[in-house]
Amino acid sequence: MAAHQEKKLAEDRKHQNMQNDNKTSQGQWGRAWEVDWFSLASILFLLMFAPLIVYYFIMSCAQYQCSLTDPLLDLVTGNKHLSDIWNRTPMLTYRAAAIYSLWVTFQVFLFVSIPDFCHKFLPGYVGGVQEGAVTPAGVVNKYEINGLQAWIITHVLWFANASCFHFFSPTIIFDNWIPLLWCANILGYSVSTFAMIKGYFFPTNAKDCKITGNFFYDYMMGIEFNPRVGKWFDFKLFFNGRPGIVAWTLINLSFAAKQQELYGEVTNSMILVNVLQGIYVLDFFWNEAWYLKTIDICHDHFGWYLGWGDCVWLPYLYTLQGLYLVYHPVQLRTAYAIGVLMLGLLGYYIFRMTNHQKDLFRRTNGNCRIWGKKPEYIECSYMSVDGTKYYSKLMTSGFWGWARHFNYTGDLMGSLAYCLACGFEHMLPYFYIIYMTILLTHRCIRDEHRCSSKYGKDWKCYTAVVPYRLLPGIF
Repeated sequence: MAAHQEKKLAEDRKHQNMQNDNKTSQGQWGRAWEVDWFSLASILFLLMFAPLIVYYFIMSCAQYQCSLTDPLLDLVTGNKHLSDIWNRTPMLTYRAAAIYSLWVTFQVFLFVSIPDFCHKFLPGYVGGVQEGAVTPAGVVNKYEINGLQAWIITHVLWFANASCFHFFSPTIIFDNWIPLLWCANILGYSVSTFAMIKGYFFPTNAKDCKITGNFFYDYMMGIEFNPRVGKWFDFKLFFNGRPGIVAWTLINLSFAAKQQELYGEVTNSMILVNVLQGIYVLDFFWNEAWYLKTIDICHDHFGWYLGWGDCVWLPYLYTLQGLYLVYHPVQLRTAYAIGVLMLGLLGYYIFRMTNHQKDLFRRTNGNCRIWGKKPEYIECSYMSVDGTKYYSKLMTSGFWGWARHFNYTGDLMGSLAYCLACGFEHMLPYFYIIYMTILLTHRCIRDEHRCSSKYGKDWKCYTAVVPYRLLPGIF
């Protein structure tokens, strides 16, 4: 009996050690295994207030001409009650539900049913079936990259309707903007809840799941690393790119159409916002295969943070500049407009070239030239959950020698340009640069904490060579 108990205790210890080893190894990746009080407080805050923040911004434009202070002043002084504001808010309509359902269904169809053909005739474009990065469990998923194709088909149909068929007005998105917000929330919460249930009971790959036991953390940050339905419907790839980012340019076009309808012209500021943000969206889909190696796909689990965020936060708050310009049309001086355009294009150039250098370095395993020279790098190693040892190189040349996240620096320059196009009358359009600064700084810290755990002493060597995160000589 005693021998049997000792054997059982030894097996339990072995099992516990295996779990600890698994957590230690997998802790180098993605979200946490355990929840500290600060993380939990932050998550509860976001779950409670993020939907209200989105509503507040959209309501401020619809009822207060985009003033962020007037609604609060009305409430504090007693001029208005919450019920007054809410009663003036458009509710969910059958028309909005039909529009949104058709939109999402169409994007799902384009995502799973039409294999990419753009890579067959567009030089330099990488589409079709591509492999993602190795997951914590050592799995390499395959993806059908067809986002550019979906964007092109969608916009061809949009312009065909606007110019020839006239089935609906180009202002349809603006005209149903708040009812569509409720539809987006329903989808965001539905897909996040489904993803959590799926992670608990029928995950795609159980070894790539993380469960803390804290409901709010698991709901927010996700359980499954790569939830999928069928062979090709990958939740992360679909919701990160479609339906939100495909819609981004359509939303801006609808805002421009509304400006034309209301004022008889489209201002140069609206054109700037459409052009600069359109470049960003097109770049995203042209480089969708590269996107498979980014933090969203390689490290984030799929939960409310991505599910609701991609359905609601992204399309509603990333398009605030265009919405603002419907209510406050701004005609910029030519010199100022050119300056904003140059800032946006320079930011895009830095963003794209920084990522291009990294991609070229990875694809050639360092056998390339960056700025006319053979790139310098630090050799690193890490372990997956199954105990396999992998090697990678961290580049210290080109833009990556200036700062560890210099691509984010270019992204922030572009973000600032979007805001500057709106002038200086209101703060609302500047939410985007404030938010992006917080988001990308937080991403720097998250990524570096993960890399420190993943690479250990090799990471310390890297940060000694490249000491700055975003701004050379400053931060």
